[in-house]
Amino acid sequence: MRPASITRRLAVAAIVAAIAPGAFLPASSSQRSSWRQATDAELAALLPARAPVEKEHIETEKRTATGITDGHGRFIASILLVTAGYSADGKYSHYLMVQAPMRIAGVSLTPGEYVLGWERDPKDDDALNVHIYESLSGKLLGTAQGHIIPKNSRVETMRIWPPAIKPTIQIGRFGISYELGRR
Repeated sequence: MRPASITRRLAVAAIVAAIAPGAFLPASSSQRSSWRQATDAELAALLPARAPVEKEHIETEKRTATGITDGHGRFIASILLVTAGYSADGKYSHYLMVQAPMRIAGVSLTPGEYVLGWERDPKDDDALNVHIYESLSGKLLGTAQGHIIPKNSRVETMRIWPPAIKPTIQIGRFGISYELGRR
């Protein structure tokens, strides 16, 4: 092989590496970085005004909508349930729509609809126990424990942070880690 052709191949390889750095990363890293905060318009189009919970359709509070998207039509989004007057009062607080496999502090979720309820941990003032249920059946899938986020954080009704920034679901001043699965 002539030195000029080797130099040309190295130059082409360098250009490709500069143009598409994510192409050489493992799938999980490039997938994680592609998720972003969903816009208010995307969340309004996605989340229901009345969430299906067991045998009822419970009203939701649109201004509390939060979520992330991969920019290719998949979302993980949540909204506050207005449970006053429903049989679910006290058991559930948030509706969660999952369109990509994920784990919330060890609880595996497949694409579907879920509801969350929470209570302060009676043994630890700095912890929150979050119960995860199937939305339509009310079946308990597991409990995740949230911990206080450092004091410089803003208190949120709920916020789902993009994984590249902070793979956390924030409820109030508590954070629960999550992981996204592969397609």
